[in-house]
Amino acid sequence: MARQSIEVRKLTPAIGAEIFGVDLGGEISNSQFEAIHDALLRHVVIFFREQKMTPEQQKSFGRRFGKLHIHPASPSVVDGHPEILVIKADANSKRVAGEVWHSDVSCDPEPPMGSILYMHQPPENGGGDTMFANMYMAYETLSEPMKRLLDGLTAIHDGEHVYRGRYGVNDAKKTFPRSEHPVVRTHPETGRKALFVNRGFTTRIKELKRNESDALLAMLYDHAETPEYQCRFKWRPGSVAFWDNRAAMHHAMWDYFPQSRLAHRVTICGDRPFHRA
Repeated sequence: MARQSIEVRKLTPAIGAEIFGVDLGGEISNSQFEAIHDALLRHVVIFFREQKMTPEQQKSFGRRFGKLHIHPASPSVVDGHPEILVIKADANSKRVAGEVWHSDVSCDPEPPMGSILYMHQPPENGGGDTMFANMYMAYETLSEPMKRLLDGLTAIHDGEHVYRGRYGVNDAKKTFPRSEHPVVRTHPETGRKALFVNRGFTTRIKELKRNESDALLAMLYDHAETPEYQCRFKWRPGSVAFWDNRAAMHHAMWDYFPQSRLAHRVTICGDRPFHRA
């Protein structure tokens, strides 16, 4: 697939594609933007290599897709650019961002549409890959009786246990987002159904008893994390990943301690998840 010098190469049968022939820090024509947008919807996560972007250029690219999101918890941002979230780990880190399978900030009433991660410094030892899972496939490969059970159920997504005390600041008076979302959401652009629960934020299914909810969620997490639904991206300096947060989960590997890893993330605002029968 090519459109005005952009080439799209599928990464795995299930998810992911690499995009060639575009400078994200430069001028992107409407035709190129449409090709990138189409590739994102088709492949769920797309990757770019050898990019150079200033914080303003990264924000400008993100704004082509919508209003930029401000993270509800992390104070680690670039000076003068509150929309840029710093993703950093080193020898002093006790934990890292994204080391549990999750959908970004799914605890928000309107979770992000997508995120754009720009790698400045990958680990020297080659670790720090990010894995992505296709949540369309996670839903579509369920049995028909299970689909009927899930359609119409809602789940609680809570930021309290994820964010409280995590960033080394006084957050005693802060309230973190907590929301209810459909277990199966309908993608607002493609119309496809995707499983929308994750280990990071989802705490229970509202309509079920606690033991029923725990058992069902455990099964759904294991199912959604099936390797056949995944791709794995190896970072290099200047690499960019852009994922559709409405149809993907991701997991950041922390296999590089005590090496350092530094990236900047821009996140795009989304809308309230809904389920269309």
